[in-house]
Order: sequence, then structure tokens, then C-alpha cells
Amino acid sequence: MIVEMVKPDELEQFRRMLRMIQARVRGDVKQMEEEALAGLNGDHVSTTHSAEHGSDAWIQDFSLSMVEKDGEALNEISAALQRIDAGTFGICEMCSEAGKPASRAKIPKGRLKALPYARNCVECERKREDES
Repeated sequence: MIVEMVKPDELEQFRRMLRMIQARVRGDVKQMEEEALAGLNGDHVSTTHSAEHGSDAWIQDFSLSMVEKDGEALNEISAALQRIDAGTFGICEMCSEAGKPASRAKIPKGRLKALPYARNCVECERKREDES
């Protein structure tokens, strides 16, 4: 399979895409933090049924775990923006660490369009997931 390098004009498209995702995630994180913290502080309307209290607690836990995952996504987005600046965007980190030349360690554009902050090609990502 032949994988094309990301062209300079495409890099700017990826930069804009990453910044849009970053802004959306930041907004989501802020809203979920506010909702979860309001629940923890008792700032929400309390219900009288004990089952509803359990649901409220579950929603708070879920919201806080989503905030944590969104924080991880924000870190990955920031790292992808740094890779654009460094000229390493679109190069699989695991292939590079294994000694493959950059010309053979490319992440397919289709993967980058679906997951613009991807660090690894699909094959390496599968290996990484299998190892963890």
C-alpha cells in the first residue's frame, strides 16, 4: 500500500481541524465540569426518590470520567499541533522508534482525517493496544 505524505496546504487544514476539535472539547469539558461540580456541591435541584439520587450520582461519576477522557484528548490534540510545527505530523511514532525511515513510517491520510491526532499507523496502534 502506498501512503502519501501530508502536503503543506493539507497541514494547514489539519491544523484548523485540530483547533476546531480542541475548542469543541474545551467547551464540553467546561460544561461537564460545571454540571458535575454543581451536583457535588448540591447546587442542583434535589429529588425525593432514592433511585433518582442513585441516578444523579451515576451521572456525576460519568461526567467526571468524561472530563478526564476529554482532558486526555486535549493533550493528544496539543501534541498533534506540536508535531505539525515540528514537521513530524503524519509520521508513525512507533514505526519511527523501530527504525523505519520517515518515508516508510507514514500514517495514512484516511486515518488522519478520521483521527487527526493519531500518533501511530493502524498496524502499530493495534500492536500497542494488544500490549496494554
